[in-house]
Amino acid sequence: MSRLDIPLLGRAFAYLMVSALFLYLINNYLVFWLELPGPFVLFSNYQWFGLEGLNKPLEPDQIRQAWGQVAAYLIVLLACVVYVFKSRQRTLPEESRRLAALSAYIVRFAFWSVLLIGIVDMLISFLRVENFLEHITGEWLGQQLGRPIFRGTYVHYPLMVLSLVIAARLRSISFSWLALICMLAEFLIVVTRFVFSYEQAYMGDLVRFWYAALFLFASAYTLVEDGHVRVDVLYTGFRRRKKALIDTLGCLLLGMPICWVILMQGMGGRGNSINSPLLSFEISQSGYGMYVKYIMAAFLIVYAASMLIQFVSYLLYNIDQLLNREDPEDHLSYQQLITGKG
Repeated sequence: MSRLDIPLLGRAFAYLMVSALFLYLINNYLVFWLELPGPFVLFSNYQWFGLEGLNKPLEPDQIRQAWGQVAAYLIVLLACVVYVFKSRQRTLPEESRRLAALSAYIVRFAFWSVLLIGIVDMLISFLRVENFLEHITGEWLGQQLGRPIFRGTYVHYPLMVLSLVIAARLRSISFSWLALICMLAEFLIVVTRFVFSYEQAYMGDLVRFWYAALFLFASAYTLVEDGHVRVDVLYTGFRRRKKALIDTLGCLLLGMPICWVILMQGMGGRGNSINSPLLSFEISQSGYGMYVKYIMAAFLIVYAASMLIQFVSYLLYNIDQLLNREDPEDHLSYQQLITGKG
């Protein structure tokens, strides 16, 4: 295999990996939310790949739907390969930056979602616990806002759509802001508890909601900033290309597999740890608390997806480092490449 083929294969692997990620999430939605059959059930119906047969065979309409899903997924994957071959001029660093930008967009979207949902849901819970809600919204709407599925569908979901737009327009956020609002939420609890002797369940729910987001959403950002703690004895003293080799193996053997394990274990079935709360709009049992517990399960999706894309981006950067046999002192680090600094 010639050296010129390696960047092409690297780019093809990157696009297939990212496409497989989004196809997996879309398929999960189609199967468990819209109750379409999906490829796995189709293959089980025919007992392919060693799968056990179904207790009740699929109906003809379901078989057509399942084959339609399989065909659509294969078309997307094929389109990725065609795109890679038609855009040979793109370099590995360029693709690395593009994937990092995609990961950053996912994190920005998640950031604005938890910020807006946290504020709005806390306000609704406050009005509800103080018996103000029905006076403002009317009796019927006030009662509906007390139902998790209604609040999730008609309050949380529109705020998520709004967050998609905001994340596309505002392209620079700092996680120090999320840390700051966590601190302000804690400060609010302290003041209201010890000064006004007032405390409600929704206040603690808000803190947990934002703290969980801070720790999970910041992981991909921290990878770009090289802020994760390294426990090593030899790595620091390695030359650039040897570090790139270690990082390449780390992405392939450790980073990306653990992201897939999180997704497949959490979303492999209707009753799994991520799907179950999302499907049931699960809430905490703390009386008039916030209705965001099911969203916290989705934090794991954001974490795994953003980290997986970031690992793919990091992989392309390190492959480029391995192909560049020169070892200049002024080569761009991954952080400099992604942020444009240096």
